[in-house]
Amino acid sequence: MIAVAIVLDVALNSGNETVISNAELAERTSMSRRTLEPLLQALSREQILESTRGPHGGYRLARLARLIKVSDVVSVGLNTLEDAGSGLAGRLQKAVIEPLWDEFDAALLALSEALTIDDLLRRAAKAGIRRRVNEPLNFVI
Repeated sequence: MIAVAIVLDVALNSGNETVISNAELAERTSMSRRTLEPLLQALSREQILESTRGPHGGYRLARLARLIKVSDVVSVGLNTLEDAGSGLAGRLQKAVIEPLWDEFDAALLALSEALTIDDLLRRAAKAGIRRRVNEPLNFVI
């Protein structure tokens, strides 16, 4: 969910001429910059975010919000996290808990496949959260 929060924050607060710094993201998400950096790099590698280097560098969406599936963002987040494991073992873990988490994963994947970052931006607007930057209209025929 950290990856989704990062991409949504960038979508809300960046634009063609405006980028969001790691420091700004850390402040708004209440996370350390060291925690965010691996996710930001992974999101950039997967062309979900675009990064700009330098003293005024930062991140913006690499493509239109309507073209970024939430499942893509979730996948990057899950692949970036170290698999520490739960430390649980035994018959109950194997027979009930692990299959339950597999069901949760399948349900999450199905929901996230149906959503885009643009859908989340609409939810934010409905909740009264407005974009800091207004993008020009972009029509595709």
